[in-house]
Amino acid sequence: MIRRCFAPDLYRNKTVFVTGGAGTINAGIAKGFAELGARVVLCGRTMHRLDEAVATLRAVGAEALAIQGDVQEIETIEAALATTEKTFGKVDILICGAAANFPAPAEQMSAEGFRKVISVDLLGSFNASRAAFAHLKATRGNIIFVSATNAIMPFAFQAHVGAAKAGIDSLMRGLALEWGKYGIRCNSVLPGPIEKTEGLRRLLTEQDIAELRSYVPLGRFGTIEDVAAVCCFLASPLASLLTGVTLVADGGQSFSGSAMLAELMMNP
Repeated sequence: MIRRCFAPDLYRNKTVFVTGGAGTINAGIAKGFAELGARVVLCGRTMHRLDEAVATLRAVGAEALAIQGDVQEIETIEAALATTEKTFGKVDILICGAAANFPAPAEQMSAEGFRKVISVDLLGSFNASRAAFAHLKATRGNIIFVSATNAIMPFAFQAHVGAAKAGIDSLMRGLALEWGKYGIRCNSVLPGPIEKTEGLRRLLTEQDIAELRSYVPLGRFGTIEDVAAVCCFLASPLASLLTGVTLVADGGQSFSGSAMLAELMMNP
């Protein structure tokens, strides 16, 4: 779909840096940019998973690099960006995708568990953005934050994630306001349930997933390629006037609210 809908060389000579790069959705976003000619750097904590993701990118002919780094430690991201610049030049597009998640009732959640999600998701997004600022200022690039519909509606057992994602979207708008004068655009993508992802399988049984799917107005969940396509659009000249935008990509699932999903999760 990506190659059918976009110019095949749209991102040629552009460098894309992806945090949480070994994650299923983030690796798929990276692949979307790679298919359109981008040089791609995947950054994350688990090297063997990054290497596997990079091998997939190289298989489609992309220049790709895996660099170990932890978004909770800005020094490691700064080092990763320095390596990126030596290899591919300055970053044009930053994808802030690093995330943590686990289902837990709020009354049973530890303070450390809550802190961990905030640290990876929200602090990590700030660290990556701050570390990449000089690159993006030079390239007049843009940042895409991979948020979630948790940011705009509550989900059972996900109070920590909702707080983190809402914080990310607020951070995005603040950076869009402050960094617009440098030509840097900042936007968020809010995927709903995405087929064949670990996150969905962690939260619901196969039967519950099928039932939830039936409530989506478009009649289907999103795919990883759907999310990649949205990101490729937001980073493109077609979206040159868009900044500070939270783009919900969920097939309308959020229209009905979270009550039905909460019922499935809390009453297995």
